[in-house]
Amino acid sequence: MWKSRPDEPADRTPAHANAPAVAAPVSVPKESRAHEPQPKLADNFRAEVAHIGKSVKVKGELSGSEDLYFDGEAEGSVNLHDNTLTIGPNGRIQAALVAREIVVHGKVEGNVCASEKVELKRSCTLIGDISTKRIVIEDGAFFKGAIDIQKEGKPELRKAVIPAFTEEPSFVAAAPQTSFLDDK
Repeated sequence: MWKSRPDEPADRTPAHANAPAVAAPVSVPKESRAHEPQPKLADNFRAEVAHIGKSVKVKGELSGSEDLYFDGEAEGSVNLHDNTLTIGPNGRIQAALVAREIVVHGKVEGNVCASEKVELKRSCTLIGDISTKRIVIEDGAFFKGAIDIQKEGKPELRKAVIPAFTEEPSFVAAAPQTSFLDDK
């Protein structure tokens, strides 16, 4: 038998040994919890993310100053210039999207402009042009449009499609062709 103290006899059982065990709530002050490690969050996840559920339908302009997880339907424009926009798997968007980072799981029809990064997940369907510094397209994602990779500064989508015919044809003088592989 276990002895709690060296001076206590081994065959002596405490009076409360036969009583039912009841756990008392313990309150630990914040100061003593400060040394405990905080749960790690992913690098691209912030603690405050607005959430729009799959039953919500938005028509018009949607803008904000916090990260947004959008799983509903939208028609118009979505502007989150300095934040992350995540389109959930149930998300159905017919809008121009502008954000710092854009992650697409659902369906988007419209131009996408991200100042940092665009991620197209395997369940994604995107029809429209993309302008960004970095892009990730997972195997299985559907994308139809143009991609404009920006080197520096904020990306801007092309305002108009270059017309096939112009009123006055402009010809460029023939210059010797060079390859991107040639040293400059």
